[in-house]
Amino acid sequence: MNKLANMRHWPERMAGGPGFGMSRPNMNMPALQPQRKTTHGATPILSPTSEQTHIHYSFNVPFASELAGPNTEDILYATKGAVLRWTHAEDTPDDVPIYELPVHAQNVMNLRKMCKDITASPLQIEAHVKSSEPKRVKGQVTNVCLSGSPELVHKSRETILNDNPLALRCAVVDIDGDLVIDSEATALKSHVVEHLDQISTFCGVDIFLLGPKFASPSEGLNGNGDAGRDQRWRVAIYGDMESAEHAKTRVLIFIDRLLGRVVDGTMLELSLHTVVCGRSRKNIKIIESATNAAIYFPPPFSQVYRYCPAGAQRRNPEEIFITGDTPQNITMAKQKIHELVSRTRVFMKDAVVAAAKIDSILLSRLDKVRKIMETNGTFIQFPALASQHSMIRIQGVDGLHVERTVRDIMSLTGQFYSASWWIQQVDSLRLPLPNEIRTMLSDICANSDADISFDKLTFNITGSDDAVKAALMVIAEIKFVARSQYQIRVKIELANEHKEFVSGKKNGKINKIMGQSSVQIIFDGFNDYNFNIDVCAGGYEAMKSGLGLVEQEMPASISFHVPDQYHKRIIGIGGQHIQRIMKKHSVFVKFSNAMDRGGVGREDDDIKVDNVICRTPSRNAQNLELVKSEILDMVDRVDSEFTSQTVNVDRLYHRQLIARLGQLEELEKKWNCKIIFPSTEQASDDVTVSGPEWQVPQCVDEFLGMVPDHHDLVLARTPELMKFLESKQFRDDLVPKLKDQYVVEVHVKEDEAELTEDGKPTVTLYWTFTRNNAGGVRDAIDFLSTNLAAVGTDVTVVKGAIPRPKSDSFEESLQYFDSKLLQHAPAPVSTDSPIKANFGDEVARERSTIFDKLRKPGSMSSISSFLDRRKNSSHSPAGSFFKNGSNNVSKSSLISIESTRSFNADRNPWNDSGVNLPEDETTPWPTRHFGNGGGNSYDHKSFHPQHPGDATPKHIMRGSTDSGRPSTSHSTNSGYPGPIGPPRS
Repeated sequence: MNKLANMRHWPERMAGGPGFGMSRPNMNMPALQPQRKTTHGATPILSPTSEQTHIHYSFNVPFASELAGPNTEDILYATKGAVLRWTHAEDTPDDVPIYELPVHAQNVMNLRKMCKDITASPLQIEAHVKSSEPKRVKGQVTNVCLSGSPELVHKSRETILNDNPLALRCAVVDIDGDLVIDSEATALKSHVVEHLDQISTFCGVDIFLLGPKFASPSEGLNGNGDAGRDQRWRVAIYGDMESAEHAKTRVLIFIDRLLGRVVDGTMLELSLHTVVCGRSRKNIKIIESATNAAIYFPPPFSQVYRYCPAGAQRRNPEEIFITGDTPQNITMAKQKIHELVSRTRVFMKDAVVAAAKIDSILLSRLDKVRKIMETNGTFIQFPALASQHSMIRIQGVDGLHVERTVRDIMSLTGQFYSASWWIQQVDSLRLPLPNEIRTMLSDICANSDADISFDKLTFNITGSDDAVKAALMVIAEIKFVARSQYQIRVKIELANEHKEFVSGKKNGKINKIMGQSSVQIIFDGFNDYNFNIDVCAGGYEAMKSGLGLVEQEMPASISFHVPDQYHKRIIGIGGQHIQRIMKKHSVFVKFSNAMDRGGVGREDDDIKVDNVICRTPSRNAQNLELVKSEILDMVDRVDSEFTSQTVNVDRLYHRQLIARLGQLEELEKKWNCKIIFPSTEQASDDVTVSGPEWQVPQCVDEFLGMVPDHHDLVLARTPELMKFLESKQFRDDLVPKLKDQYVVEVHVKEDEAELTEDGKPTVTLYWTFTRNNAGGVRDAIDFLSTNLAAVGTDVTVVKGAIPRPKSDSFEESLQYFDSKLLQHAPAPVSTDSPIKANFGDEVARERSTIFDKLRKPGSMSSISSFLDRRKNSSHSPAGSFFKNGSNNVSKSSLISIESTRSFNADRNPWNDSGVNLPEDETTPWPTRHFGNGGGNSYDHKSFHPQHPGDATPKHIMRGSTDSGRPSTSHSTNSGYPGPIGPPRS
């Protein structure tokens, strides 16, 4: 009868979509009951009941309570109430956790009050808040459990998530201290302080003006750190995501005003912003290059969140700010934007995504969505957070890019599982009381980070893959659940193209899993892009085993770029080369050419997209890198593996570089690389150079040759020194030698404000160079010192000494050997200046005393002493360039992207889309950790992810890789590797 009961409902499942069902009769499994849809997007196996039932729903509120405030010693000014909210009291112990900051405590208190009001309302719904410190995270997790009818529960959840500040963050903008400081009055400029207060009130954020950021003294200029390098001050903005972005943009516009630029704006429909910008903001960069304007777009998700701080104003989502040198430049930029809009032809496509997965994407994958939109030049319209709507709309100027965007979003949905745990018989057990259910759900939710509901003896769970599995593990340990008869169903979403890959030939893989682990596996069609794999079992251990085996058959893949001209060489005559590689490693390899990517004549960006895909089951993922290595061995060195390098250039100088767009394009063509500038709204100094591994260092070196820099070396003025600097030998002999041998120019300046410690005058040597030649400055100074010593001139360095790198020899260890043959090494000296102490000690002394009198934030009483110390500091803003510039090429050329390995998955039994895996007589199923994997470490035999959602696929992805199965929770991969051709008709 059980067999007949199982078969009775197969046609109903298969008729629901283009998918197909498969199962093996299992006499030990209880009969399946008719299904009904729930409001949670899941399909638990339940008997029909009334829609208006009483449910319990538990979810976490992402307050970001691990966000710490600024260091009180760095605070020079703070807006009203900011210090009280973001710092602890003076008498607070040092070990107080971050989540006890007043701002975080107030957010939880406001949430409790809101839930208390909901409970007291006549809507017959209860809301309870619980804060805990689960072991899986460092910090506090705040959980809300709602009880009532499904409709009211979801409405209340929508209210809670939209009326509280979610995802608090800190946005930092660097600013030149000369723009905000009044050197005559030795205080901050009043109009700067007033404007920061206005922005704080208008946007509902807290703003701090912080001093320059110092690197660790131990790193110094000889390491990777930049001690004393960045002398820019910092504007730190604390608030929720939308408010912080709004305030950051207004601070950037205010800095442009201080620099003398004109500010204006224009209006454009939000859905056209990313479309008009083009792929990787290419169109906007062209406009900014032609007009020397800076264009600030609003965040693309401003309509998703409703939250706005009390008394604050939300940014108009259609308003675009433009700053330029003249009003004519701004007018020209506006005209070019409107011309671009008039030429834009938009393609639109709708897609259906489960409402619970849309919420998960909005709460935890928004950065990836933004990257997808910028990469493809498309716009994605999401429904409001927690609105229970399941339709999204994608629009762009090209059907191919719209299709890619849809598939990338669909791959994100595969990172989230849904599960149902249906309790069938509890006659002999006492059911938990409502308050016990709320406590139980809150504990499960807090310890797994999954959303969970309890409705008529059914648990419905949604969340990342690891979160759902962790929740199932906790539920299995509940007594009244473990002692009853139950059935578990886990739903996995996967791309349609991987159906046969997972099922195997004639469903061999699935049949083997069902026979070995006593589970049912049903493939059910979901939409045009994805399908669902339903894993059903009558016991937790069977589900744990079956789900683990299914995950091992999920496709793990990497994708990378190989120029089209090498494809024939790699494939070989009749495919003999690639077939040998595929059989050797049991990996399937696919190549795509320009026609597969949408035809000839596409943008240059399409030329460098990943066009080689290597795919294998997750249990065999460790061989992916071996295949990639063998393929790249057949590619010439200049076209080898693509990589990227980040170069730090002052964001304000980006505008001058973008104005030289023609030179940059020639540079890109010369080295076959791509130079990517950050968006104007990001205010980042990082410029990314990507291209072939052996070409990037040369491209970076030539790019830095376009970036000028300078260094001031202040010397005590003496008659002998001035005589030498005014001599013909210095002017006609030494200066040309410095330029020819060290590519550095030097000029003599006199600044009356620069004085020695005893008040005597100084002379300044102004060194100019480009960033790629910064390493020659120290050698040039040494060369000058040698010439000064040759004529008997003593030099006293007041400011600007460049310390020597610490020796890496064994001299310091010789003192421990008692031998007359070994000489004791002298104490190391870290600076060439004869009057300066050890460089690290100097930085440490300045770091400990620089803000001693500014410990009370907002106090301006000691700005003068702060300026005196800054003026007499022996560290120059350009100091770091003497490290970075000289090492740019050498470090880059030594880049070797090490192949990370996943756990040693068993390579056993089945063929994989035509590639036969070798048989092995050992145990066919490796033991797999089932849970959140929180405290496990990585070795060569096993890998357990450290973050929820990183359990599958069982392969640590590299920067150039792309997972064929839905990438896991924190992966950057799209899940649809390689280029996507035009949609099939």
